[in-house]
Amino acid sequence: MSEPIIDIKNAKIFQGENLVLQEVDLQVHKGEFVYLVGKTGTGKSSLLKTLYGELPLKEGQATVAGYNLRDLTWKTVPYLRRTLGVVFQDFQLLTDRNVNDNLKFVLKATGWKDEKLMSEKIADVLEKVGLKSKGFKYPFELSGGEQQRIDIARALLNSPKLILADEPTGNLDPETSDEIMNLLFHISRDFGAAIVMATHDYMVIRKFPARVVRTEAGKVLDNASISMF
Repeated sequence: MSEPIIDIKNAKIFQGENLVLQEVDLQVHKGEFVYLVGKTGTGKSSLLKTLYGELPLKEGQATVAGYNLRDLTWKTVPYLRRTLGVVFQDFQLLTDRNVNDNLKFVLKATGWKDEKLMSEKIADVLEKVGLKSKGFKYPFELSGGEQQRIDIARALLNSPKLILADEPTGNLDPETSDEIMNLLFHISRDFGAAIVMATHDYMVIRKFPARVVRTEAGKVLDNASISMF
């Protein structure tokens, strides 16, 4: 089996000075889809923030996409994030510019300079999410499902090894949620990106089964059963 994209061993996750999770052991491999579940306040968001370098790892060992989280500095965090894609529940699109310019903003922020290559990459990710004709639309002209697809397109810009999705179906109706889930599984299967998706939506998990990891009582429980919810 290939080297894991996420490899955490005996880690402690802190939110400020507060210990949120302890004895964390978790491995996620290329192309694997993992649900992260648990009640509000049990550490799901803190774990995700640690994985993309917003919260420092103070104890234990962890690598993400080849980066040692204990060695991260403010200079190296941007390089880690270029290997990741992050999908948000509330889309976080810039409302003052169209879709193309939203995506170009991210490319420029991650070091892209060639206008032709940027245009080609934007066209590529929009086609992958089924919105290749929507580049000149502004966010307010798009449905919630379309905005979430743009959010996913943004996460794909740097061909990530890992996508962290935080409640990506939380603001969507069931039919649109199904469309987004089909898209995420397609990305995982066909492009080899590992996906860790935090969710409270157990109907989605039942409809699109995959490995489930649960945060509870300060621990991370692997291969959790959703029948307990």
